[in-house]
Amino acid sequence: MSRRPVIVTIAPTGGFLTSAQHPNLPTTPAAIAEDVARCVEAGASMAALHARLPDGGATCDPEVYRTINNLVRERCDVIVNNSTGGGITGAMRRETPYGPVVDHDLRLAAVGSGADTYTLDTLTAHVEGPEGEVLMSTPRRFARTLVEAVTSAGAKPEWEVFHHANLLVDLAELGSYDCEPYLVNLVFNQHKVFQNALPYTPVILRALLADLPHRAVFCATVCGPDPLPALVDALRLGGHVRVGLEDSPFDADGRPDTNLGQVRRIVEIVRAHGGEPATPAQAREILGLPS
Repeated sequence: MSRRPVIVTIAPTGGFLTSAQHPNLPTTPAAIAEDVARCVEAGASMAALHARLPDGGATCDPEVYRTINNLVRERCDVIVNNSTGGGITGAMRRETPYGPVVDHDLRLAAVGSGADTYTLDTLTAHVEGPEGEVLMSTPRRFARTLVEAVTSAGAKPEWEVFHHANLLVDLAELGSYDCEPYLVNLVFNQHKVFQNALPYTPVILRALLADLPHRAVFCATVCGPDPLPALVDALRLGGHVRVGLEDSPFDADGRPDTNLGQVRRIVEIVRAHGGEPATPAQAREILGLPS
């Protein structure tokens, strides 16, 4: 009997954690490419990438993204995903009379980086950071502009889902700009950082799955030091999985983890549950991306 191919995504950096907080965090283009290549060799087939400035601050500068993407592709065959959320520090943070916000223009500029897929955050929420709350505002008009830019660039949106409205309202209204299969990333346990985000429970996972559109491909992202129970639950329900220091920088004992270690562990779990890590070619076929 053939084993189900499971897409393992590595999220090596994120937009929040700093090198001062974590000794294993790759933030330079070369370090990110090196980490991704090792993870692909271990079984990852997609890389969810954030870009950083030389001082470690977050950015969506397409030139920085393009440098990272090119270095990654020189090292390995992998589906490249770039974030259009970026982060809440560095270039992404813009001061206004009403408080700090995440810069819209920079989020949109990311789409010029040449990635295969882009995260599409339709979330409007206050994000808790080291310097207080920052507003990440995604009004419907901007969300439409963002998804139009992604699809016009020949890329695929990755619909990030933090709560039911992202499925029942945002994807339902904007999905016509995309094509099946929809790539849906269910994000859990960010409720202490992102206002209105949901924790993982078996009931919440199943409720979200009940609202998935036809032919959606779903991935589970589980933040915090103990993501494995939720990731195993998602695997059993036919999902794909994401790991990495962006989501789980420290293990259950508070020790700094590594991207490679997380990929190796989840690959063992995928195989123990009857799956096999998808090759990049298989992952592209599953997601309807060009080969």
